[in-house]
Amino acid sequence: MAISAADVKALREQTGAGMMDCKKALVDTNGDFDAAAKLLKEKGLAAVEKRAERATKEGRLFIRQNGNKIAVVELVCETDFVAKNEEFIACGEKILDEVFAKGYTEPNKELNDVLLDFATRTRENMSLNKVNIINVPDNAAVGQYIHSDKKSGAIVIITGSTDDTVKEFARDCCMHLVAFTPAYTTQKDVPDSYIKEQTEIFKSQMDQDEKMAGKPQNVKDGILQGKIKKHLAEICFTDQMFVKDDKKTVSAKLAEIAKAVNAKLEFNTVKTFLLGK
Repeated sequence: MAISAADVKALREQTGAGMMDCKKALVDTNGDFDAAAKLLKEKGLAAVEKRAERATKEGRLFIRQNGNKIAVVELVCETDFVAKNEEFIACGEKILDEVFAKGYTEPNKELNDVLLDFATRTRENMSLNKVNIINVPDNAAVGQYIHSDKKSGAIVIITGSTDDTVKEFARDCCMHLVAFTPAYTTQKDVPDSYIKEQTEIFKSQMDQDEKMAGKPQNVKDGILQGKIKKHLAEICFTDQMFVKDDKKTVSAKLAEIAKAVNAKLEFNTVKTFLLGK
């Protein structure tokens, strides 16, 4: 039977499939619109299953606060083109809606199914990679930030005050985290095994340095400790020089803000989110 251009267009608008795919589906189903739509969906699902092993190195982070909870959702896909698609973004927002409405704390089939229709139409491998829930304590300032590429973001919660100055500092700390991606929050968080390994590395480098030859052992020990101290300051958030004031460390800036608002401030939550990590 003859397939009209209007029918092909209508099927395309409903399913999102390509024009030629829509025409073929109508031909294969003798013009049965519903059957053609079902056939296209089945083909789309089959294509998605075939691509399930394809790498998903692109995607997008979503962060939203609702009352005393913050949800972070990570969606991954194959291409940057899809990651920027409005429907893909809408899926992320809908997943956040479901997370808050039903109290989900990790990915599940229901949340992944939000992506299913879009995945079948684009025939691209995509999935909900992470769901993180962070509780906000009372009397706390929240900072959140997602970089313009939507692939990196951070959340910082500071307890002790809800002053706008503290909130601004918390958000600036988020920008700091995304810019410098420190490995640890404080030196107390650094494992002894890491310090031991790094000490051995520095010691080996010093042993191979001709300038170190002949120096007294106590001098070498002092230089070694200095190297360790400098390295820890570079990898620990609170010891790094603050992104908006390179004359002060993050901890010194926190103390300055605390004095300004006359409150005892402490970092409660310091988290960096990087797509795929």
